[in-house]
Amino acid sequence: MLEMLQPTSLSTGLSFLRKLQKLPINTGMKTVLIIDDDRALRGALATWLRGTGWKVLEAEDGDMGLQLASEYQPEVVLCDLLMPRCNGFQVCRAIRQQQNSHPHTKIVVTTGSSYATDRVIAFEAGADEYLLKPIVPSDLSRLLDRITHVNGGKETAPPKSKEKPRQEAARLKFWGVRGSIPTPGKDTVFYGGNTPCVEVRADGEMIVLDAGTGIRPLGLALTSEFGDKPIHLTILITHTHWDHIQGFPFFVPAYNAKNQITMLGYEGARQGLESTVSSQMESPYFPITLRQMPGNIVIQELKDMEFSVGKIGVQAQLLNHPGICAGYRLNTSSGAVCYLPDIELYQPQRQTNATSASDTGVEFASEQDLKLIDFIRDAEILIIDSQYDAQEYKTHVGWGHSCVEDSVKLAIKANVKRMFLFHHDPGHNDEQISRLVALARSVAARFNSTLSIEAAREGLEVALKPKGAAEAVGGAR
Repeated sequence: MLEMLQPTSLSTGLSFLRKLQKLPINTGMKTVLIIDDDRALRGALATWLRGTGWKVLEAEDGDMGLQLASEYQPEVVLCDLLMPRCNGFQVCRAIRQQQNSHPHTKIVVTTGSSYATDRVIAFEAGADEYLLKPIVPSDLSRLLDRITHVNGGKETAPPKSKEKPRQEAARLKFWGVRGSIPTPGKDTVFYGGNTPCVEVRADGEMIVLDAGTGIRPLGLALTSEFGDKPIHLTILITHTHWDHIQGFPFFVPAYNAKNQITMLGYEGARQGLESTVSSQMESPYFPITLRQMPGNIVIQELKDMEFSVGKIGVQAQLLNHPGICAGYRLNTSSGAVCYLPDIELYQPQRQTNATSASDTGVEFASEQDLKLIDFIRDAEILIIDSQYDAQEYKTHVGWGHSCVEDSVKLAIKANVKRMFLFHHDPGHNDEQISRLVALARSVAARFNSTLSIEAAREGLEVALKPKGAAEAVGGAR
């Protein structure tokens, strides 16, 4: 049987080598360890990697691979999953158990197995990437580039041109704008009935704000746009109320093994982020569990209130809403985008409940709202909870949502450039939301403000010019 398989294996290796030889050659001396019992494929990989500047170590089984990994501490380990003596799962676990000896080693599991369970177990064992065979040379090159932050083993040098690189405008698109529960129907067709989801593209990053039912049409659009190309994106979850996570099980890119999806958020009041997101997919609620989704999905709980997504600095602030809820400020090169989908402003709430003008609670509330003003100050875009008018708010104090009049006054004090009413009440039809827009603009006019005000609607796409001016570029549904 071995003799019968050798010609096929050799042919595959030579074909792979010919494809690899077409890729650009660079220089560098990072170390990669190839652990694979397929001699032809291992040899083809080693030949190309040496030609692109890597120092290459080879092992024909897992035991030998672990010995070499311990001795040389390579930057990257390319490890086959199904090997004699010590399989890929065992190799991953062994290397991760010696993490102090391999603090920077990246493990890429290579396999012909497309089973979702194998992928899940590989990542649980400690793999950083999961690459299906036959290996596409360009995919491997991009992967090595990404996980080592280099270009072909050589640090990427800044452009020598004195001219500044052309800066593309940041763009955002609304995919879900409704609060609490989806509201499809003829009376909500203009503004939309999907629950919260906003796509932001800026500085080479794709960030998705919340995963309500609007994330389903976003996923379909991304699948059509990218085709066979891998998708890399980050989902920022404000909180885990169901209207902000219920669309994730229907997010098509999460079912493609090529895609890298990172979900970030803060731990809720009762259990961790991953547990909360996955519980909605457990039987009998959903037929596929989170662990069975084939995509490369990483869920991380945030601790700090400032962090980065690629080149984009992100600030977070906890908001006045039941449970743990965060608002985000994305500081892009085109200006700041602030996203506060669920918030009840402190001062109006405390003033409504105050028994006297000297109520210390009102003073505290004023201080909290001042912090919020600083958080959104000078933002190009503010997307904010504006669910009620003042009359409606009187019967909804303490529900965790704001009225239009108060949201507008907050935006004006913060010198926001453009404001979008968000988290539309499920009981409001298109006509009622349009009336809220007119009300909001009348409030701004009373203050002689130049604040631009619109209601968020599904399909509306907004561009932030590099100099900071925001401009709508499309609103067709």
